[in-house]
Amino acid sequence: MGCNEAASAYKPNALSRKQLYHPATCSPASQNRLAAAWICRRAVAALSPAVMARTRLVKESSASTPGHPEDRRRPLYFAAFLLLADAALVALIIAFVPYTKIDWDAYMSQVDAFREGERDYTKIEGDTGPLVYPAGFLYVYSAIKFITAGQVFPAQILFGVLYIVNLGLVLLLYVKSEVLPWWALGLLCLSKRVHSIFVLRLFNDCVAMTLLHAAMVLIVYHKWYLGLIIFSGAVSVKMNVLLFAPSLFLLMLKAMSIKGVFVALLGAAGVQVLLGMPFLLSYPVEYIARAFNLGRVFIHFWSVNFKFVPEKLFVSKELAVTLLFFHLTALMLFAHYKWFKHEGGLLHFMQSRFKDATSIQELISCKPVLSNLSKEHIVTVMFVGNFIGIVCARSLHYQFYSWYFYSLPFLLWRTQFPTVVRIILFAGVELCWNVYPSTAYSSLLLFFLHICILFGLWSSPAEYPYVDKKDKTNSKKLGKTM
Repeated sequence: MGCNEAASAYKPNALSRKQLYHPATCSPASQNRLAAAWICRRAVAALSPAVMARTRLVKESSASTPGHPEDRRRPLYFAAFLLLADAALVALIIAFVPYTKIDWDAYMSQVDAFREGERDYTKIEGDTGPLVYPAGFLYVYSAIKFITAGQVFPAQILFGVLYIVNLGLVLLLYVKSEVLPWWALGLLCLSKRVHSIFVLRLFNDCVAMTLLHAAMVLIVYHKWYLGLIIFSGAVSVKMNVLLFAPSLFLLMLKAMSIKGVFVALLGAAGVQVLLGMPFLLSYPVEYIARAFNLGRVFIHFWSVNFKFVPEKLFVSKELAVTLLFFHLTALMLFAHYKWFKHEGGLLHFMQSRFKDATSIQELISCKPVLSNLSKEHIVTVMFVGNFIGIVCARSLHYQFYSWYFYSLPFLLWRTQFPTVVRIILFAGVELCWNVYPSTAYSSLLLFFLHICILFGLWSSPAEYPYVDKKDKTNSKKLGKTM
C-alpha cells in the first residue's frame, strides 16, 4: 500500500493514536497498516504548505510570463489581427484622405539629378533645398521612382506596404521581448501622425526606421554581423539612425569578442563606402560635408519639442553644446548604472575584459564569460539609448516622431508607473505631436512628458541581461519555499 493510499484509507476520527496500538482494537497486521497510514497522514499534513506554495509559484509564473506556452498564442493572434486591421485602415486612408505634398517633389528632383549623372552633392537640389542625406537615400528613391514612375498614388500604396512590414517587425520585437501585456500591442496602431508620415507624406524616415527595426530583429536573434550591415543601410538613408549607435556598440562589447566587434564595424563601414563610391571617387569632400553634416541648424518654426525656447537661444551654439553634454552624460549614467549593473558597472566590465585575458590573442578573440544576451535586454538598451537622444535633440520635426513612436509602449512598460499613468503619458505624447503648428505650450508639455518617461526608466530596476535569468529566479524561489 502506498503512502497516499494508506493516508486516504485512514480515517482520523475513527481511531485515536492510543487506540491504534491497543491489542483489542485489531490484529497486529492491521495495526501495522494503520500505523503506516497515520505516519503518512502526518507527513502529508506537514509537507502540504510547501507543496501548495510550490504549486502557487508555478501557477503565478505561468500566468505572469507571456512566454509561457499557455499565453504565447494570445499575443501572436492579436498581433496578426492588428496587422490585418491596420492594413485595412491604411487602405482606407490612401483611398479617402488627401495626400499632402511636402518633400516628394524634392525627392524626385534629386533622384532625377542623380540619374542624369550628377555626382557633386552641392549641385543636387530640390524645391525644398539641397540634398542632405547619404547615398542610400538616392538608391532607394531611384528604385521607388522606377516602380511608381514618380506618381504619388502608387507610391502611397508602396509606402502602405512598407508601413505594414515595419509594423510586423515591431510586433515581432514586442512579442519576443515579452514586456507588454498582449492588449497593449494595440497602442502601436493608434497614432494618427505616424499613419500620416508613412502614407500621406512618403518621408525617407519611414524607410530608415523600417531598416532599423529589421536590423534589431536580426540582432535579438544574435545575427550580429548581418544586423550591422542592415543597420548601416538604414544610416545611409537617414542619419538619425545613429542615435541607436552608442547602445548598439555597448551591446556588441557584451556579446562579442573584440575581434568580432572590429569585423562587424568594418562591415558596416564598408557598406557606407560601397554606397557612396560614385560620389567619393568624384567629389569626396562635397559628399561627406553634405551627407554627414552633424551641425545642421533647423528652423525654429518647425520645432515640435523646443518651440518654448526663444529663437535666438534655439539657434545658438550654447544650446547645442549643452544638449550634447546632457546627451552624453545620460548615456554614460544609464550605461554604468543600468545596462552594465549586473557586470559591476561599465568601468568594471571594461577592466575585467583586460584583466581576465592572459594574452593579447585571448583578449582579442575571446567573448565575455556571459555573452548570450536576452531579447528584452537588447531591445531595452536600443530603445532607451535612442530615446535619450530624442530627449536631448535640439529640434524634432513632425516626421521625426517615427524615430521613437514605436518604442513608446515598450519604454512605458519598462517603467514602474501604474497602467493608467502609462496610457496618459502615451496619449499626451501623441496629442503634442498632433498640434499643428506647434506652440510654446505643446512643446513644453512634450518636453515634460519626455522627462517623466526618462525618469521612470531611470527609477525602474535594471533587467537581468542574460537569457538564463528566469530559470535561475524560479529555481531560487522554489528552493526557498521548500
